[in-house]
Amino acid sequence: MNRPLSLLNQLTPEIFLAEYWQKKPLLIRQAIPNFTGLLSPNELAGLACEDDVQSRIIQNKNNTWTLTHGPFSEDTFSTLPESNWTLLVQSVNHHLPEAATLLKQFNFIPHARLDDLMVSYAPKGGSVGAHLDSYDVFLLQANGSRRWKINTHPDLSLIEDAPIRLLKQFETEQEWVLAPGDMLYLPPNVAHHGISEDDNCMTYSIGFRAPKKQALIEGFLAHLQETIQVDGLYEDADLRLQRHPSEISDAMIAKVEHVFNSITWHTKTVSDFLGRSISEPPADVVFESPFEDIDFSIDDFAQALTKQNMRLDLKSQLLFSHDCFYLNGEQLIVTPSIAERVRELADHRILQTINLTEKQRSLLASNFHVALMAGYVHLE
Repeated sequence: MNRPLSLLNQLTPEIFLAEYWQKKPLLIRQAIPNFTGLLSPNELAGLACEDDVQSRIIQNKNNTWTLTHGPFSEDTFSTLPESNWTLLVQSVNHHLPEAATLLKQFNFIPHARLDDLMVSYAPKGGSVGAHLDSYDVFLLQANGSRRWKINTHPDLSLIEDAPIRLLKQFETEQEWVLAPGDMLYLPPNVAHHGISEDDNCMTYSIGFRAPKKQALIEGFLAHLQETIQVDGLYEDADLRLQRHPSEISDAMIAKVEHVFNSITWHTKTVSDFLGRSISEPPADVVFESPFEDIDFSIDDFAQALTKQNMRLDLKSQLLFSHDCFYLNGEQLIVTPSIAERVRELADHRILQTINLTEKQRSLLASNFHVALMAGYVHLE
């Protein structure tokens, strides 16, 4: 992929990754010309009233910050003040099909790094305060305008007792006002402060979260615990009399260390852990299948693929490493002859199946029948 993209200020993805990704901010005027968003303020508020949607309202009154978690009621919005509050709705891409089309424009970043699409709404003066994030984010302006102030070397002191992590001191290093279609890329730990310049300000945040190293280590050790089996017992046929019976001897420590050193893993072990852990959906995600109470066989599935395509559920994540595939935290067994088609499904989230051979459709139906019944994939 070496074509310059307007989304990246006419940079090629390669240049963007080499010079900006995780390195320095980039302001992009009219990244998506005249972008006006995917949903209205009322539709966003409607999402925030749903039980399975994560949402927050952050308010600032007299320099006192408050945080309220959803789901909200319609009455909540009728009682809010005219200014100085922000509604944030997480994982809009799990609920809005049009979001998948928007996120495709960011395919130069691996799907394994994508966190979610968050959409915020604020009247004039609305803000979530000066803060920094531990992930990469593209801030795409939709309705209205927002003033962004940044600092690449911030004071990390936080406001005590605030319900969110806000910086106590913030000095503006650069600032811009973003109009609909403008976008600002920020690497991790760049302090930023966004303030709505007018009513009906909506900003789309495309976040790419990196797991913490500690979380990776803990998760990998748990993975090893589930997958490694070591036979035998601790042995000390060479035991010697100890002066202190309560002492854990150096000899015992050395023997146990030797046991630990016998634990080995390979690249395949690491890739298997990553495939399962990264594709695993959050605990609050629920899948629904239209076939839950219907006897829909593999043959029925194969026949349906002659007229309908197969797509991933909006909440599904399909990743692969070489010939191993992972769907929503589980390894998916894929027949080698259709592996390329499944990679196509993973990349594009939809697979055109009508023009496939009968054998290919049969194999897809066999490989994905459990996923279809679980609601991980759908026919359309």
